[in-house]
Amino acid sequence: MINDEICKLREKLNKSIEAGEDYSIVYKISVELDELIAKYYNEKATMEKNK
Repeated sequence: MINDEICKLREKLNKSIEAGEDYSIVYKISVELDELIAKYYNEKATMEKNK
């Protein structure tokens, strides 16, 4: 599910930040997470609309 993917990516992002990884890596993960969250809300809105 998308929720699981979001949680895994959020963990990956937090670990990258804690490890002091390069900004470009942290940024890339952050963008991926934002896209997944947007996808989640779009799917949720579509489901609500179709009720």
